[in-house]
Amino acid sequence: MLAVLSVELRKLNRSLAAVLVLAAPSLIGIFTFFALLRNKHPSSWETLLQTSTGIWAFFMLPMSVTALTALVAQMEHGPRAWDHLRALPVARWKLYAAKAVCVVVLVAIMTALNALIAWAAISGAAALKPAVAPTGTLDVAKALLLSGKMVAAALLMIAIQLWTALRFSSFVPALALGIGGTFFSVVATSAKQGVFFPWQMPVNMLARDAWRSETALALGGGLGALALIAAVLHLARREVL
Repeated sequence: MLAVLSVELRKLNRSLAAVLVLAAPSLIGIFTFFALLRNKHPSSWETLLQTSTGIWAFFMLPMSVTALTALVAQMEHGPRAWDHLRALPVARWKLYAAKAVCVVVLVAIMTALNALIAWAAISGAAALKPAVAPTGTLDVAKALLLSGKMVAAALLMIAIQLWTALRFSSFVPALALGIGGTFFSVVATSAKQGVFFPWQMPVNMLARDAWRSETALALGGGLGALALIAAVLHLARREVL
């Protein structure tokens, strides 16, 4: 399994994955920086970081998962490399499991980078305009815990997107699914039923009602892990992609 993961990481290194991993959270950091410079009054660290994290979970995370899963799948679909890969003396499930692990790890890195870049953007804006310097203390442990919960809650969405991207050789179905899921998540953000919608589960980690965040975390994380395993096993048993 380690050898398969190593190969997958080399392929990702030659792709545009690194650009995506850096670009997505950086866009939120740039927005945070200039938005803070326009403020006239300071806000607390908790409020500022939650705003940045909310934007990430609400819109940028689902779109990043869509792009990342499509990229990972097209590395094999594009050159029609599946026949070669599946003929290798390696258990087929390991090929798909390696991709799933890489996607989850990259999503976790992007989520952590979002928090780090937001901190840098807030600090930079405060240095240029001391009047908007954040108040209170920065609770690093709380910020990291929130980021971790968002990644866990996103597992079901990741499983659905990854299965779709790997199942169909064209990138269109996965792209349409990701755009559609994000669209309905945005327009129905206030719906109570949103807690059961995979694309809204990460942002529900910011919900004030404990039952919403707990339900989204249980469904997104628990069912998400099972869905990832089911997706890997189903794809490994297919003879033709």
